[in-house]
Amino acid sequence: MISRFVPYILCSLTLGFLSCNQGKNAQEELTIAVIPKGTTHMFWQSIHAGAVKAAQELDVNILWVGPEKEDDRQQQITLVDTQILAQVDGIVLAPLDDMALRRPVRTAVTNNIPVVIIDSGLKDSEDIYTSFVATDNREGGRIAARELARLIGGHGKVILLRYQEGSASTDNREQGFLEQIQEFEGITVVSDEQYAGATKAQAQQASENLILRFKASNGMLAVDGVFCPNESSTYGMLQALRRNHLAGKLKFVGFDAAESMIEGLRQDEIHGLVVQNPFRMGYLGVKTMVQHLRGEPVEKRIDTGVTFVGKEDLSRPEIRNLIDPNLEKWLAR
Repeated sequence: MISRFVPYILCSLTLGFLSCNQGKNAQEELTIAVIPKGTTHMFWQSIHAGAVKAAQELDVNILWVGPEKEDDRQQQITLVDTQILAQVDGIVLAPLDDMALRRPVRTAVTNNIPVVIIDSGLKDSEDIYTSFVATDNREGGRIAARELARLIGGHGKVILLRYQEGSASTDNREQGFLEQIQEFEGITVVSDEQYAGATKAQAQQASENLILRFKASNGMLAVDGVFCPNESSTYGMLQALRRNHLAGKLKFVGFDAAESMIEGLRQDEIHGLVVQNPFRMGYLGVKTMVQHLRGEPVEKRIDTGVTFVGKEDLSRPEIRNLIDPNLEKWLAR
């Protein structure tokens, strides 16, 4: 839907943007831009569905605009700047980079457009944004470490395949994992410096390189476990293990819950997934913004929850609803 604006006669130039105070008729709807890190992964589609649900319940418009690739910082910056120029009422943003997106967020707020941050934070910017709606990512990493340690019996060698530099959410998962895993004296982290990259193809290639590095002379891996901190890195590692006929030969904990990864869990190729609630994140991101715009108090930090899912959990109704929400109900319209 297209938002209708009634211009006010007073405009000012602020930080390179023409800022016009815009009045609205009481009948006119709020328009909120929701800008994810990307649009292809199932995680972002779930966030989109949650945002649509909130918009329909609260009678507001949302504009869903995101970069094509999750490493295109400049495109995301341009998308934020474009929404500022369009004078949307608010922005719900999942920053691709915890430093690079600070300037456009500050510009939005300076131009009287509040910002709710979802999924991934900004460094030293708590005074700028309205609320932060996200998973407790450090705890998610700790959960992964505890479960991987349990799976390998508290002894052995493990790998951490990182996601991408500058991504605050996955950086916190990685840090939480490393903090917790060092509590197990019998476990050694033999690699934690490799990055998967933004795409599944890049993640698979990085995983292939790690497999080659740690492959023993008998063709098996000289490690006991691996942790991957997001959807694309988990998928890439799964495909690389399959290609090398090693799927299921070491304990594997991933993050997020795309269908391909759930199938890996069913086939004992993945041994556990740390699962967020992206549908709830998208829903609460929009709801929090609407509450703020309507003058209601909002919390500065909203935790959307994180859960460990093993194969034995897949039959539980609450887990089925978490990993397989009905996205078509909200995205088919």
